[in-house]
Amino acid sequence: MYLYLAIGISILLLVWTIGSYVAISNIEEPTYTVLENHDSYEIREYAPYIIAEAEVSGNYNEASRAGFRLIADYIFGNNTSQSSIAMTTPVLQKQSEKIAMTIPVITNFSDSENQKVSFVLPSEYTIDTLPTPNNSQVMIVEVPSYTAAVRRFSWYTTAERVQEQINSLLQVLDRDGKVAISSPSVARYNPPLSMPLMLRNEIIIQVDQSI
Repeated sequence: MYLYLAIGISILLLVWTIGSYVAISNIEEPTYTVLENHDSYEIREYAPYIIAEAEVSGNYNEASRAGFRLIADYIFGNNTSQSSIAMTTPVLQKQSEKIAMTIPVITNFSDSENQKVSFVLPSEYTIDTLPTPNNSQVMIVEVPSYTAAVRRFSWYTTAERVQEQINSLLQVLDRDGKVAISSPSVARYNPPLSMPLMLRNEIIIQVDQSI
């Protein structure tokens, strides 16, 4: 009996693992070039892309849920053409206000009252061909090319873990003489029911490469 139970659990874990990978394997994400590899992060140059963005109030978890609902509503058809837009990755979240990039981090990401949640939209669209959101809380924004330090991590993106990853990345950037020029963003790539170990999350902070 225990053997069959172990086999059954093993099969379920295998299916869960494969499903978690397949769920995002063919989903579009922003185009970037890796400029530098470091021990715990890399420097990327991102090509321009377009996002659907909503500014919401609340702490990290509240803002994440509220923003996701607003933008999902837009891409699932609550727009002027009543058309669905293909899902891409990642879902981005950051503080609305700019903060000083100092060590240690003074502003707590998890307690921010206003945050922006955004979906990256498919590259087949331009700003002129995207349908207009029916909800005025959702904005379509063109993001120009930028250079960023990116730290990748897995498991669930709780507010505490996100803050720890931000602090850690800022510390190594300071060590390496990299100057942060934006508020940090957390990027989430996987559907909610994915296996925790398979989750791909990233902290993205724009840096000044001219220094």
